[in-house]
Amino acid sequence: MSHTAHIRSHRKPRRNASSLAVRAGVAGGVLGTLAVAGASGSANAAEPVTQTLELPTLTADLATQAAQTADATEQAAAHYQLQAERDAAAAKAAKQAKADLAEARKKAAEAKKKAEEDARKKAAARAARTAARTTLATAADTATLPGGTGSGTGTGTGTGTDAGSDTGTSTPPATGSAAAIVSFVKAQVGKAYVSGATGPSAYDCSGLVQTAFKQVGVSLPRVSQDQSTAGTQVSLSNLQPGDILYWGGAGSAYHVAVYVGDGMFVGAQNPSTGVVERPLSYDPPTGAVRVL
Repeated sequence: MSHTAHIRSHRKPRRNASSLAVRAGVAGGVLGTLAVAGASGSANAAEPVTQTLELPTLTADLATQAAQTADATEQAAAHYQLQAERDAAAAKAAKQAKADLAEARKKAAEAKKKAEEDARKKAAARAARTAARTTLATAADTATLPGGTGSGTGTGTGTGTDAGSDTGTSTPPATGSAAAIVSFVKAQVGKAYVSGATGPSAYDCSGLVQTAFKQVGVSLPRVSQDQSTAGTQVSLSNLQPGDILYWGGAGSAYHVAVYVGDGMFVGAQNPSTGVVERPLSYDPPTGAVRVL
């Protein structure tokens, strides 16, 4: 025996052909399976994945809810519109109220100014009446003239009295047109006072004077202011029947009447008294004009 016979050979043992063929077949099957799987995976990867979503069916309940939601939305919109209209109306009302307040204040200021002016005029008229009353009183006190006494020689002694008394109230009787005017105004005493009236059942102050002078063919202006300058200005101490008396200033008189003699006048005074006959002392006039 060889001295190397007991040593294991370092060379790989030879494999027989059948073993190799089996192993080759197994490997080929595995590779084929992998190829098929890879191809299938590639094909699956290339195709898009489609997912189908199924929408829920709109039932009657859902339709009712949708309608209710629409109604609620419409009601809310209507509410907001109504609120907007109310706000606009409130703003307009506030603006109008502000304008009305300004107008009311303006009118109040004008009324106050007018009242103050009227009060001033009345105060001036009262002062003028007081002055006229003083003038009349003075004239009455000084109108009586003293008589003169004379003695003559001869068969007798006589006394002659040169006396003239003129108290401002004793006047000669009216004649002619003046008498007709006096007679007319006295006949109207007791009739009513109505602003703007010129007879025959009612008069205002200037209406009575105008109508009285119309009886004798004299045309006078309609209002007191113009009648107070329609003739010649005369002194209150030298009045004659038929003269026009006025209260206030000449050209701005607020009342007129007719002097009827003996210190009396007839005039349409006011709604309370109507047409009356009164003494000059009842309401002393400011002045007088003579037309006849």
